[in-house]
Amino acid sequence: MAAADVSIGYGGDPVVTGASVELAAGRVTALVGPNGSGKSTLLRGMARLQRLSAGDVRLGDADAAALHAREFARRVTLLAQSRPTPAGITVRDAVEFGRHPHRAGWRGTDPGGRAAVDRALALAGIADLAGTDVDALSGGQVQRVWFASALAQDTGVLLLDEPTNHLDLRYQVEVLELVRSLADEHGVAVGVVLHDLEQAAAVADRVLVLHRGRVVADGPPEQALTSALLSEVYEIDVVVREDPASGHLDVHAPRLLLRTVRPAAGRAAEPAPLGA
Repeated sequence: MAAADVSIGYGGDPVVTGASVELAAGRVTALVGPNGSGKSTLLRGMARLQRLSAGDVRLGDADAAALHAREFARRVTLLAQSRPTPAGITVRDAVEFGRHPHRAGWRGTDPGGRAAVDRALALAGIADLAGTDVDALSGGQVQRVWFASALAQDTGVLLLDEPTNHLDLRYQVEVLELVRSLADEHGVAVGVVLHDLEQAAAVADRVLVLHRGRVVADGPPEQALTSALLSEVYEIDVVVREDPASGHLDVHAPRLLLRTVRPAAGRAAEPAPLGA
């Protein structure tokens, strides 16, 4: 899947301008940048949920805009950032929504559906919740339900908009490991929007940095995520270095800390002023 010179605007105001991105089979591409930089808008444009004002999106030799909606949904899945929490249905029911493009009609047959749903539930770590009502779940559990629904759709292209939102640290790691596995073991082309730059560096083969609607860096993490560029984009000092233990990039912003001054005998401790 590839987007070429894509521009997208809201009410005439440009949000994304001249952006190009290629999602290759078996590769994870991360989109990063500050809030309002156009990451999610670009992803939605590739998913045909946002009208393009310029450029095009292609799936192989096909113009994505020309494909029938069902055909497009059999080839591309989007896990959006904002999703409703359905009431009165079970987890399995919600995950089965992902099989809709594979049915001949709303009630059509889907021979591979049950196995695909079972696999998706297991991969998302919620097989034991299959019979539970969705509206009885925590926010993090609901996030995994929608992730399972996206997996059940079983497409060659998977677009994820901040998939680790609302998840605790353990499940963030598990979701990113699953994303990596989908690319490595199943040849899925993954495009993922992430806020955490270290997560992006760890999981992605390629990173696009967006700033004010434009792609300002595109390459392997160690080339795209540099101290100079990130400091400019985020308007704060950012330090990028390789962690010698893991080999991954360590990305952090130096910060002001409150230090506690050791009190003299008989006196209560007083916090040092900011910046001390």
